[in-house]
Amino acid sequence: MQQHEIVRLVRRWLEKFVVELNLCPFAKRELINDRVKFVVSDAITEEQLLADLQYELSRFQEDREIETTLLIHPQVLQSFDDYNQFLDIVDALLDEEGFLGVYQIASFHPQYRFAETEFGDAENYSNRSPFPILHLLRESSVEREIARHQDTSLIPERNIKLLRKMGSAKLQMLLQQTD
Repeated sequence: MQQHEIVRLVRRWLEKFVVELNLCPFAKRELINDRVKFVVSDAITEEQLLADLQYELSRFQEDREIETTLLIHPQVLQSFDDYNQFLDIVDALLDEEGFLGVYQIASFHPQYRFAETEFGDAENYSNRSPFPILHLLRESSVEREIARHQDTSLIPERNIKLLRKMGSAKLQMLLQQTD
């Protein structure tokens, strides 16, 4: 699949799933203002993906106009267990580079599963995406958005209620419609 098609699918997922369901109340404004950067990694190994992540973090450091980046990696970490373990390496990289508290990485995967849930549980769909994605965010932007919205701590609870009400079958269908 070509990179422009991968970006189209991820953008559609962001519009039709994340924004329309309001899973992240901060996403709509950034998408409308064209401040979401979509990057497709050609990595086929974890080492290559880590190098791509380091590069995108350095671009974040250099270019304050980049608000958020979705680093899409369709060829590596297809297994959620492998992806989840890779997140520990990502955290270590942030620490090594002195980026803890400066940037954060949100995680999305087609097979995403929160701890203490079953694979088919509806709440897992809040972090399911068409491809594995590392979402780079500026910590200062996250803090600014939290200050603008009341009760952001209630967002996960609201999402769980909504997703459970919709049910896994409907969510799976909706996620597939973004393809």
